[in-house]
Amino acid sequence: MCGIAGFLSPIDDPARATRVLAAMTDAIVHRGPDDAGHWVDPAAGVALGHRRLSIVELSPLGHQPMASASGRFSIVFNGEVYNFRALRAELEEKGHAFRGHSDTEVMLAAFEQWGVAGALTRFVGMFAFALWDGTARRLFLARDRMGEKPLHYGWCGNAFLFGSELKALRAHPAFDRVVDRGALAALLRHNYVPAPHTIYEGIAKLPPGTLLCVDPARPGAEAPEPYWSARRVAEDGFTHPFPGTDAEAVDTLDRLLHDVIRDQMLADVPLGVFLSGGIDSSTVAAVMQHISARPVRTFTIGFGEKGYDEAPHARAVARHLGTEHTELYVTPQEALDVIPRLPALYDEPFADVSQIPTFLVAHMARKHVTVALSGDGGDELFWGYTRYKIALDTWNRMRRIPAPVRNALAAAVRCLPPERWNRLFAWAGPILARYGRASVGDKLHAAGGMLAAGRLDAIYRRLVSHWPDPAAALLSGAEHGTILTDPDNRPAGAAPEQLMPYWDLFTYLPDDILVKVDRAGMGVSLETREPLLDHRVVAFALGLPQHMKVRNGQAKWALRQVLYRHVPRELVERPKMGFGVPIGQWLKGPLRGWAEELLDERRLREQGYFKPDIIRERWAQHLAGSRDWQYHLWDVLMFQAWLEGR
Repeated sequence: MCGIAGFLSPIDDPARATRVLAAMTDAIVHRGPDDAGHWVDPAAGVALGHRRLSIVELSPLGHQPMASASGRFSIVFNGEVYNFRALRAELEEKGHAFRGHSDTEVMLAAFEQWGVAGALTRFVGMFAFALWDGTARRLFLARDRMGEKPLHYGWCGNAFLFGSELKALRAHPAFDRVVDRGALAALLRHNYVPAPHTIYEGIAKLPPGTLLCVDPARPGAEAPEPYWSARRVAEDGFTHPFPGTDAEAVDTLDRLLHDVIRDQMLADVPLGVFLSGGIDSSTVAAVMQHISARPVRTFTIGFGEKGYDEAPHARAVARHLGTEHTELYVTPQEALDVIPRLPALYDEPFADVSQIPTFLVAHMARKHVTVALSGDGGDELFWGYTRYKIALDTWNRMRRIPAPVRNALAAAVRCLPPERWNRLFAWAGPILARYGRASVGDKLHAAGGMLAAGRLDAIYRRLVSHWPDPAAALLSGAEHGTILTDPDNRPAGAAPEQLMPYWDLFTYLPDDILVKVDRAGMGVSLETREPLLDHRVVAFALGLPQHMKVRNGQAKWALRQVLYRHVPRELVERPKMGFGVPIGQWLKGPLRGWAEELLDERRLREQGYFKPDIIRERWAQHLAGSRDWQYHLWDVLMFQAWLEGR
């Protein structure tokens, strides 16, 4: 729900400050088309702006910015606090009175009662907010524990700017930031810009689970402080795993999911669920339908291209559950028509190709509902990604081989270019194609890279990299590090198999998956909710022993057992399918002209970010079919398209 924006700076002209604030909120009108609110305090030099998507308390009593009963606090808030009714009852017992029925009003009373940090620990939900404390003359920014809702901030001269999306900050006249070349390098590796960085120098993403206190008298001194630590929760789970039986674990997870999903079905507007037919979304839909007294609305999209269509599986699950199911088969042209919208939609370069179908299913759902639940997070929490097994198996084999031998093997593999390996092993191509779209040569070079990596974190980083050496494609820019490049940032008590999902909780999940879903949903004014990422579910999953996640070679064991209570296993037992589109084929076909223009050698040279010869070589190889560079090229194209439209 909603979008927020604002600033701290000296205000000489209140009317002009209000116009600037309105421009910032107008830039994110898609996040809240139902209402707008602006509050400026010239004496304090603070401006808070809000765009509202009405979900709970549809009356004007939910209007923001909202002030606390005492007048001390003023807030703009994006998200939902699902336990606000229980908090309200507790606060009423302590003497607080309420005018309306919004969670925002309850939050303000909680700040009055327990202080900012104390109230944060009591909130269960997804949120990003800016809170002005008029007594202490401090601005507080906070973000939910898992990072479902976004928040960006930074100093531009003597103005401290913040907003749900970067486009809100860009609307302020003080904004004048250059591209962060280290962030661009990280984009090429990961297909997203990892937090706390953004594509702009000096502008940051507030990390999940943190609180930032800004003192206008001490500009630049602020630093995010955690009020909830995924690391501490993980360490507790790893060192004190769930002690019960299999049956007790499944029963506990079942009860927990029912409680969480019941809370997240709270809305005063129509609500539904994205359904792919996979384990995660099917579990969410099944529990929702079990709770609901009427058919739940489910939504899926299908593609005609072989290997990309999950619609029949979702349809079978929906039929069994008895949901009110809506599906849309998307033509290639409809998917292609989304691409020009991507730079503005995602606000900074973002190159996860599943951004396209995610937007399309959100767009379809918004025609029927205002809130949609999703199954995101199940792969990270219940060991669902195939890459976890690949990395672990690789590391287990490699650590038995002496380092000099590993390095020699890696060098031997890399002594021939992939094209030469392809010719030598042309007979094996059809066999190896069963294990992915990459060519024989690409697979061998990837294996060589992992052989040279040596450590599990290095192997996993190599496995999740698009460009394993981004510097090779860039004219300048030292790549920003992540948790994968920090050997000291490892949780105590973690077994090797627990490390990879843990790393994803800090990187891929908040910076790719949740960005993708939030921007796609809010781009069409649809609120998305992630019940599997409730912090109680996260804590429980992190404490599950590995044999309750993976059994007989099958991932998500405990989650599957919950699903099997509602859906026959034969409806969901199938190989995992990604939520993607055939970008590689489209780049050779209908997108070729668009890509050729963005990858024009003269343009690349004049812009001064990429090495034109490297980019042009890979583009030519992809067009010729000698190499599959679809993901490498998409990273570059998404930056180029963003650069063109910013």
